[in-house]
Amino acid sequence: MTDTLTPVGGRSAWLGSTLDYRQDGLWQLSDDELTEIDAALTALKGHGELDLTEITAATFPLPGVGDLLARLRDELRTGRGFVLIRGLSREQYGDDDLARIYCGLGAHLGDVIPQSGNGEVLGHVLNVADLVDEKVRGYRSAQSMNMHCDGHDVVSLLCLRAAKEGGASRIASAAAVHDRMVETNPELARVLYAGMPVMRGQMDAERGDGKIVTSDNVALFARADGEFSSCVHVAQTRDAARAGHFGITPEQEAALDLFCELSASPEFYLDMSIAPGDIQFLNNRLIVHGRTPYVDHDDVNRRRHLMRLWVNIPSWPRRPANQQDIYSMDDLPLWARFRTPFMELPETYMAEVTAKQAAAV
Repeated sequence: MTDTLTPVGGRSAWLGSTLDYRQDGLWQLSDDELTEIDAALTALKGHGELDLTEITAATFPLPGVGDLLARLRDELRTGRGFVLIRGLSREQYGDDDLARIYCGLGAHLGDVIPQSGNGEVLGHVLNVADLVDEKVRGYRSAQSMNMHCDGHDVVSLLCLRAAKEGGASRIASAAAVHDRMVETNPELARVLYAGMPVMRGQMDAERGDGKIVTSDNVALFARADGEFSSCVHVAQTRDAARAGHFGITPEQEAALDLFCELSASPEFYLDMSIAPGDIQFLNNRLIVHGRTPYVDHDDVNRRRHLMRLWVNIPSWPRRPANQQDIYSMDDLPLWARFRTPFMELPETYMAEVTAKQAAAV
């Protein structure tokens, strides 16, 4: 951290109140691109029944669409940090084929990686809070979600079904929040550069490198070689403090509060309606995201359902050293041991969820 804090500026430091994502971040797939994607799915099926982890740039060939994905990588890293891609037909493809297409696109973007100690490479964002006994994480409920980032480089969502009402994706530029803090309260911005410990989920830690709490402070703001990078896990930092892993100071509390206040304010956030077939991509180093609450259908098969990918981009530089402790690359092969083939295919997943709902009734 330098003695003099400077704003990030540029296209990545945007204010949601000044943008319309339909003009500034929506990419429509062309007829040629859609034809090539369909041909890639046919080629994939020609290899037989492949697991999602066997979908690669070779088994899902996209010689033309690869140019679009190269532009996507650039826009995520050096542009706004978000893109919404539209054009995939919900009428043309079943849920499992959309999952295959989604993983194929992800394989061309970068390395699709496990998301938790369960080893899943395709996550399901679905409200099942009424179907299980244990307390569920926010993405498995219909509640609002506070601003945060996910693991590693890129998080993506593909919408299978929208909510009955509500459930907008809410995003904000962490760079814009940084710049406002530097302008109005630089001392609290310095606190976020210094960072704090982060507490991980117990299962993720136990099935991974074993560390429940990061051994070093994780910087919410960092600059390496002039490139800004954010790493925002406010709830998990407060969990670490409540569990007694460190004594949080009034200045640290104030800095976290200010970040949350700004990122959740109408001036900064941008709400996006992700329609069925849409794919959202977010750079976890530039964007924080949350969700508005929603009303869903009783029938679990009609509920809001999004699939999720985490993707690492090998061509991007590693995160700054003071942001790497929470994203241990050592976790990934350890988590993958607990995965079983085909377990994330949505039709398989929904059969299990449907059985739980029937048992609950």
